Amino acid sequence: MEFGLLLVLGWVAGWLTTVAGLGGGVLLVLALSLQTSPAEALALSSPALLVGNLHRWAVGRRDVDRRVAAPFALGALPGSALGGLLVVAMPTWLLQVLLVLTSALALARALGWWMPRPPAAALVPAGAAIGAVAATTGSAGLAVGAFLQSAGLTGAAYVATAAATAVAMHLGRIAAYGLGGLVTGETALLSAALALAILAGNVTGGRVRERLPAAACSRIELGVLFVCVALALAGL
Repeated sequence: MEFGLLLVLGWVAGWLTTVAGLGGGVLLVLALSLQTSPAEALALSSPALLVGNLHRWAVGRRDVDRRVAAPFALGALPGSALGGLLVVAMPTWLLQVLLVLTSALALARALGWWMPRPPAAALVPAGAAIGAVAATTGSAGLAVGAFLQSAGLTGAAYVATAAATAVAMHLGRIAAYGLGGLVTGETALLSAALALAILAGNVTGGRVRERLPAAACSRIELGVLFVCVALALAGL
């Protein structure tokens, strides 16, 4: 993969997730899957996205709703580990189909056609289920967003809590990818470069978010999801 393209994709992913609350990770995985296999794209992006979410969590740590984040993460960690082990055994075509379906559902939700509202009491099992989806498609931002919004989180609390829960999901699936042999020395080096680009995107996105109204952030999210669906279809 071209190194310059990798850095650009990382910066865009960090910027988008910081501005819109989700979408950057989905876009990154889909773009990478056009250059390599979906499984390799997941393994390459996960460590870098972990670093990006750790940064967002650290910056917004005072805004994290721990009553939601802690039980959700308790389910997400083992759920994402199980999903990561499944990725190793999944055929490429099945991963590609899952990428298309989850991207399409994300777009449908953003357009108001499908608005899931899971009960806020189901934090641990929901975390486990969403963690498994995150490990197999990288598109769990949709479900995380719906769940956190159903728990009443908005604005800075929403972005910070989403970052905190994402950390748990990334840790679980990275461990599983490593056990499955998907994480190598080469992917680790590429992930490190990708992580630096994501951090730069986070910083830039944070400055932009301070100036943008909520409606503008929502429009950016919708545009990103249109692009995600197009990339997912291109991957087929």
